[in-house]
Amino acid sequence: MEGMSSVRKLCFAHFRLLRLSFDQTAQSRTFCREAALYQRSRHQRNITEISEEEEFRTYEIPGLKIKDDTRYKQRKRRQIPPPRYRQMPIDQDWTNVWPAASTFKWSVVPFPVRQGYVETATENDGVIPPKYANAELMKIPNFLHLSPAHVKKHCAALKEFCTEWPAGLETDEACQKHFPVEVQSSDYVFSGPSIRDPRARTVTVKLHLSDLELDYHARDKFIRLVGDCYNPDSDEVVFTSERCPLKRQNDDYIRYLLTAIYFESWKKEAWEDEKAEEDMEKYFWEISKSKDTVIKLLQTTKEIDKASASAGDQKLQYLPDDTSEESLLALKEVQEYRDAISECMNDGEDDNSISKYGQAVRKLLGIRGGVNTEAAS
Repeated sequence: MEGMSSVRKLCFAHFRLLRLSFDQTAQSRTFCREAALYQRSRHQRNITEISEEEEFRTYEIPGLKIKDDTRYKQRKRRQIPPPRYRQMPIDQDWTNVWPAASTFKWSVVPFPVRQGYVETATENDGVIPPKYANAELMKIPNFLHLSPAHVKKHCAALKEFCTEWPAGLETDEACQKHFPVEVQSSDYVFSGPSIRDPRARTVTVKLHLSDLELDYHARDKFIRLVGDCYNPDSDEVVFTSERCPLKRQNDDYIRYLLTAIYFESWKKEAWEDEKAEEDMEKYFWEISKSKDTVIKLLQTTKEIDKASASAGDQKLQYLPDDTSEESLLALKEVQEYRDAISECMNDGEDDNSISKYGQAVRKLLGIRGGVNTEAAS
């Protein structure tokens, strides 16, 4: 090939390529032919095996045509037992039948129950549906798990964890005396992504204002500081807080608030000593001119009685020999007059207060009998 020309070399190479491609094509054709023969022989062998075993099966839809064959015989259905309430004895323990909270079960409840709404007389023959398969009874909660027998068992189970009631707290008045502060809060259980309920943080503290050691000035200032939290009819002070995120924090805040208001009410400013009778928020007989007038009147009357010769001429026989201001203020007649005029000035005038005031004046001045209102009118 060394002496060949370039043209002859090129032709010889082209011939070798054509021969190589022809050999590969022949081999592929041989392989395909052999594979087809193998597949055909296998298919024929399968057909021969099927024909030897049985004929070609037809497609049958189950249930479309019932054959008299044991495979298609209907099975005997199991006997459905009667509802449970028909088998229950009368003296059974209901706590074992309904031990815990559960949805209403018509087959267990031994008494008739009806629930639902009938729109027309033709619907359900105009009668409210009974308990059998009644979905309305399943919607509402029931308390069949809280019968008296259940509660009795619950109390018996909790009794071992309880302590005896303390002696001396048999009445509400005794409890109020020893435990004057009442704290109220609530806990909630619900299904949600968080176990915390925002309503559970609310805390309410109640107490009677009379249980606190306060004089008039501190009491009046305490009432002014708490504002609407004080109820004058029941003499109760109620504090409610929900500003903090936790229940314990709101409880601590209310206790701090009560302590701060209590000590603040006892503080007395310097300008409060300069208050005159006109500046007072109510009528005080002790600092009024009426007190000085009554004291002077009684002292003058006593001097006149001493100057009189006989005891029958005395104007006021109830007056003592000591006519000092302290002794006169301790007299029953003076105290009744003080209460009567204070009631008229502070609570307003009515028939009852005016009648009390008249009787007090007559006792104070020793006037016997009453005033004829018909004659006066």
